[in-house]
Amino acid sequence: MKGFSRRAAVCAASLMLTFLAPVAGARADELEPRVDLRVLVVDDGGAATEAIAAELDGAGTPYTEVDLNDTGRPQIDAAFLSDTVDGRPRAKFQAVVLPNDNPFGAGSAEMAALAAYEQTYQIPQVDAYTYAQPAVGLNWAQNPGYIGSLDGTTAQVTAAGLAGPFGYLEGAVPFEDNADDVSESYGFLSVPLAQQAAGAEFTTYVEAPIPGTAVDGSLIGEYAHDGRRELVVTFVYNSAQQQYRLLARGIVEWMTQGVHLGADRNYFSVHVDDVFGADDRWDTELNCTPGDVDCPEGEGVSDPIRMTVADAQYAKQWSQQHGLTFDFMFNGGGSETYKEDNDGADPLTDQLIADKDAFRWVNHTYDHPFLGCVQNVTVVPWVCSTDFFGNVRWISRAEITASIADNQAWGAAKGLDLDNGELVTGEHSGMRVLPQQPADNPNLAPALAATGVTVLGSDNSRDPQQRQVGAALTVPRFPMNVFYNAGKEAEQVDEYNWIYTSAADGGSGICDNSTTTTCLDEPLDTETGYASYLVPTESRIALGHALSNNPRPHYIHQSNLAEERIAYPVLEKVLGDYADLFAANTPLVNQGLRETGDELKRRAVWDAAVDGGQVTAYRIGDTVTISAPSGVQAPATLPATADGFGGPYAGARSGWVGSGSLETVPTAQ
Repeated sequence: MKGFSRRAAVCAASLMLTFLAPVAGARADELEPRVDLRVLVVDDGGAATEAIAAELDGAGTPYTEVDLNDTGRPQIDAAFLSDTVDGRPRAKFQAVVLPNDNPFGAGSAEMAALAAYEQTYQIPQVDAYTYAQPAVGLNWAQNPGYIGSLDGTTAQVTAAGLAGPFGYLEGAVPFEDNADDVSESYGFLSVPLAQQAAGAEFTTYVEAPIPGTAVDGSLIGEYAHDGRRELVVTFVYNSAQQQYRLLARGIVEWMTQGVHLGADRNYFSVHVDDVFGADDRWDTELNCTPGDVDCPEGEGVSDPIRMTVADAQYAKQWSQQHGLTFDFMFNGGGSETYKEDNDGADPLTDQLIADKDAFRWVNHTYDHPFLGCVQNVTVVPWVCSTDFFGNVRWISRAEITASIADNQAWGAAKGLDLDNGELVTGEHSGMRVLPQQPADNPNLAPALAATGVTVLGSDNSRDPQQRQVGAALTVPRFPMNVFYNAGKEAEQVDEYNWIYTSAADGGSGICDNSTTTTCLDEPLDTETGYASYLVPTESRIALGHALSNNPRPHYIHQSNLAEERIAYPVLEKVLGDYADLFAANTPLVNQGLRETGDELKRRAVWDAAVDGGQVTAYRIGDTVTISAPSGVQAPATLPATADGFGGPYAGARSGWVGSGSLETVPTAQ
């Protein structure tokens, strides 16, 4: 349960934000009420209310949850919902989320208390998932109407929705259809009542065609009646589905009237590892990678993949054309090794250095050594070597320090714009690697301190939470399933088949008894499988991350920008699909490693303060006051009229409010 203390925190910093957006319904002859910036979520355990709670969690928006399945839960009555503070009426919640229009049943005292509260304080109510019925301003889903699967449906935001809470969207809202034999979405399509109750009005925000008719039915709409406003949602969803991810922002903005704690962005950054180096190539006959630890020593012929001058030129051109700056994780030693084998020349490095300002650069160690335990690679998978007494043998502090510092010096000599506090080690080594190395190399933290590293890239698939490694904080990175050891589509598909097909179909069988990996129904065609299956699959996963207010970057390898340049179709589909879905006022945020580390750190500090009851925030008329412990920054979202606060995004202004001072945002003129 999320909530925050009714008491002002000790040593709190008070921040006052003033903007042009008075509370609807406030009367000049009354003392304006205080409305706490907290959401009440009444949860029945269903996917819809839990999805809204997850959206609030991710944005850092405080809420209080009442679990209807908990026999010891508080009763929702007038005292639970409101009181008086310093002689001023206080609404304890700025919005109410219910699992449906009335989860308490007919004649419920709790529903009556909520209705009275909403009328008195002009508090919006979200019906997270309810069926079409006259009680919510809709006809029954018949004549015309539809009840059933919505898989593959393309809904549309109406003109009212675009002018209102969903103005950050381009218009189309496609519903997922990822499996032919599974119903992924279910809902009701119906039209508003032709004759509403006196004073009532239904405004459709999102609609879809009713099958077999030329009529559109409502999926999301506002039902205004009896001095109350309900957002009526007539389809079920979960927090991961794309259609919900597209609409979640608008649901929150509607119910908070565009004023709330918490902020939400769509992020997409792409790290390219091993730049200047070369990556070993997958052997389609041996089903392993000669030169790497997954092939027994001496097996196969090493045939590494390395970018060319033309690949470097294309990377710059593509980046500028698509408005996405690559972050190049570089290994200077890779260039020096290449020059040793090529009469002192390295045209690739010359080209990349000439175009160095087109990219962001991050230290990836000088020659990409493994910085954890000393590996015993005579067995597959490798194990940590031990000494005579059975103790793990670790790579030394001196070796780690040299690998970091030598690359810092190489980059500086080439004129790269480096932040020496940033580092991504080769294979994220030095940090724990399960199952072989369950602990960090104890020599890693001192080496990071010695070289000034404070931001350390990690692998989100095995270390998903930001954590402290000595003086450094990690930034988990999403690995894309575009493999480091593939420069050609056929290689990528062959390896994908090996991992994701059953032993009976010629694969490794890893997926046969796995609880996390599902076997393909049949192997992919090596000629067509990349474009037909892998590109849409991997781009959908990456886009899902981008739409989840998740700043964690994605990473690929320089090999994927070489030869057949297999990364670009995936990235282009992510960017193209995004552009089709979102308006220009909601761009993807493409930021660097340190910015992401700072964002994750601020979020963790904020969440801890909220969970610890150290934050209070409320609105009186057109002024928001936030109190938090000194040093805690608060995320907030305000209307576009709040000039001087945060930055513009998705038709609003949002950002982090500093602490330790009193700030007033001027009212828009």
